[in-house]
Amino acid sequence: MLKGRLGLETARVPHADRHGLLWLERGRLSAEDGTLRFVCAGGGDLDAGDYAIPFQMVSFICLGPGSAVTQDALRLLARHGTGLAAVGEHGVRLYASMPFGPDASALARRQALAWGDPVARVALARRMYAWRLGEILPQTDLNALRGIEGARMKEIYRRLAQQYGVAWVGRRYDREQPERDDEANQALNHAATAVQGAALLAVAATGAIPQLGFIHEDSGISFCLDVADLFRDSITVPIAFGAVRDAQRTPAEPMERIVRRLAGRTLHDKKVIPSMIDRIKEMFPAGAANPEPLTALADPCP
Repeated sequence: MLKGRLGLETARVPHADRHGLLWLERGRLSAEDGTLRFVCAGGGDLDAGDYAIPFQMVSFICLGPGSAVTQDALRLLARHGTGLAAVGEHGVRLYASMPFGPDASALARRQALAWGDPVARVALARRMYAWRLGEILPQTDLNALRGIEGARMKEIYRRLAQQYGVAWVGRRYDREQPERDDEANQALNHAATAVQGAALLAVAATGAIPQLGFIHEDSGISFCLDVADLFRDSITVPIAFGAVRDAQRTPAEPMERIVRRLAGRTLHDKKVIPSMIDRIKEMFPAGAANPEPLTALADPCP
């Protein structure tokens, strides 16, 4: 029997039986007769029209630019444990998120167990470096691993800068005055922010704990930074250097705008956020209390 004016009070579809993310933008999300309605103005990936939203069959709704949501819609989503995030175009920013997603804490508990075990923690850090670098490093000291990664990144920056025809003098970041950095470093800062936004969304969608990082430690989003770094070589740096190349054709356009546009298109076309979600699930697989030994290397990140 229907209870309450917004529909079923307790009926929920388990997240294991749901699909992943649903992207909506340029429209109004409201509740009507116990279901969700999205009136879209068009102009994005979705044609103009009036859509019924199967919110019980998705885990997370990403509400993009030019959109509004009613309080009744928020109540209905909360009732059924469906997450809602206000995001930049194609997920380049995460502005706010309802803390709903998976209806079980298993992945978060496996993350906490691995983080709390010094041996498992280093094993997972080594796995993340192996995914990035394409090989299993024998070192078990985290500082040594960071040093090796830093040296490899210098070569990756140099190689990709040459590939994109970008002048490169090294990674520099003035936290006090970031706008004074050269174009390549400005673009890297903006691209890193965009990919971190995607990682924040992936962490929220999986119900992982953002503070418990395995390589990063001090930030309140340390685990999100870990996830974003998995895609630094393949996504972040190519976005940045591609934006610098694009800026040569439109020199009057702000670098941040060029980067965000290219980042949004890249995240969308390469399905980066779903890939991040898959990686998080691989880190903490069901039935595993700790990471498996590094006897084989999974495919590197796309």
